Amino acid sequence: MDKQKNVLLKWTKQKGMGQALTAFGGVIILMIVFTVMNTNFASSHNLMSLVRQTCPYLLVGIGQGYVCITGNIDLSIGSVIGMSSMISATLMCNGVHPILAILVAFVICMVVGGVNGVLVGGFKLPPFIATLGTMTIGRGIAQIVNGNYNTGDIGQGAAQVFRDIFYYGKFLGLYTGVWITIIIWIIFNYILSKTKSGRHIYAIGSNVDAARLSGVNVLTTVTKAYLISSFCAFTTGLMVLAAAGMGAMDAGMTYEMYGVAAAVIGGISTLGGSGLLIGVIAGAGVWAVLQNGLTFVNAPVAIRNIIIGTIVIICVLLDIIRSSGKKDK
Repeated sequence: MDKQKNVLLKWTKQKGMGQALTAFGGVIILMIVFTVMNTNFASSHNLMSLVRQTCPYLLVGIGQGYVCITGNIDLSIGSVIGMSSMISATLMCNGVHPILAILVAFVICMVVGGVNGVLVGGFKLPPFIATLGTMTIGRGIAQIVNGNYNTGDIGQGAAQVFRDIFYYGKFLGLYTGVWITIIIWIIFNYILSKTKSGRHIYAIGSNVDAARLSGVNVLTTVTKAYLISSFCAFTTGLMVLAAAGMGAMDAGMTYEMYGVAAAVIGGISTLGGSGLLIGVIAGAGVWAVLQNGLTFVNAPVAIRNIIIGTIVIICVLLDIIRSSGKKDK
C-alpha cells in the first residue's frame, strides 16, 4: 500500500501535472454547468459526438505541445491540415486509390515539418516568422492543387472505406477516429516521457545553450518536434476530409489556435521546458466542451470566440506569472 501511495505521489508531483489536473477539473465543472443549462448535453449521443469532436483538437494539441516544449511555436498547422485534405481529396477524385493519395499527402506535409525544423533549429529563424511563411505557402498549395476550387465528393468504394476508418466507423463502441487518436497519443506520450529524444526536447526548451553544451543536437531535436507537429496535422486533415467527404481549400483554418489552446490550457508552457501530454487531453476537452456546450445553450459564435480566447490569454498569463515567480526564488 505504501509503495502504491509513493507511486501515486510521484506521479502527481510531476512538473506540469498540477496544471493538467486543474484542466481536468475544469472539464468536469464545465460539463456539469452545461448539463444543468441543458440536460440534452449529457445525452449518450451527444457525449459520443463530443469525444469524436475532441480528437482533432487533441491531435493538433499533441503536435503543438511538442513544439511548445522546445520553446517554439508552429503556425503552419492549419495549412498542413488544408494540404492533407486537399491533396488527398484531389487525387481520390481523379481515380487515385486512397492509400496512394494518403501517402502522397503524407510526404508533402512532412516536408513542411522538415523545413520548419531546419529554419528554426538550423538557421535560427524566429519560429513565428518561419512558420508564418510555411503557413502561407502551405495554404497556397492547398488552393492550387485543384485549380483554386474545392473538390467534389471523393466517391464511394475505397473512398467510403477511408471515410469509415477516419470518421464514421466504430470499433468496440468507439469511433475508429477516436482509436486512431488514442494510439497516436500513447506513442507520442511514450516518446516524450520515456525516451532520450523526449528528454532532449525538454532540455532544449529549458535552456537551449546548456542543452547544446550537453551534446544535444538542437537541429535534429527541433526538427523531430516539427515533424511530429506536421504528422498530427496531416492526420487531422484526413479526419476533416473523411467527415466532409470533399476537400475544402479553407480546411484547417484557425486550427493552429486550437493547438495552442489545447496545449496551454493543459499546462504546457509557452516558454518551453515543461508540460505533459496528459494535460493536452484535458486542454482539448475544455475546448471541445466549450464549443459543444455553448452551441447547446445557443450562444452566438462571437461570444464563444471571446470566451475561449479569454481563457487562452489567462492560461498563458498564469504560466508567465508562475515562471517569473520561480525565477525570483
